Amino acid sequence: MSPKQLVLQWVAAFNRGNADELAQFYSDNAVNHQVAERPVEGRENIRQMFEREFFHAEMICLVEQVFEDGEWAILEWKDPRGLRGCGLFHIHNDQIIFQRGYWDKLSFLRQHNLPLPTR
Repeated sequence: MSPKQLVLQWVAAFNRGNADELAQFYSDNAVNHQVAERPVEGRENIRQMFEREFFHAEMICLVEQVFEDGEWAILEWKDPRGLRGCGLFHIHNDQIIFQRGYWDKLSFLRQHNLPLPTR
């Protein structure tokens, strides 16, 4: 499967809000680094991260663009509340081995009425 196809399947799983299903897209030693957070290493830790995030907020990813270059896919997205972001996915043997995401954490927290950082 191409990186673009895999990312589009990842988006569909993300929009179902199922952390177990989503985790299956990652290799055992994958790294997910959302730049507003610390990197998360390992499939099980990534699964737990998504489980926590889906518990606290209803998240929907609306695809704007998906670009592909070799083993990489770049996802430009927005959500129904207007937040926009970008994700970079390094895919090898049909699994995500590295993901980095860029988005505005403060706007996300405000939109979902979540606690704001105090420092």
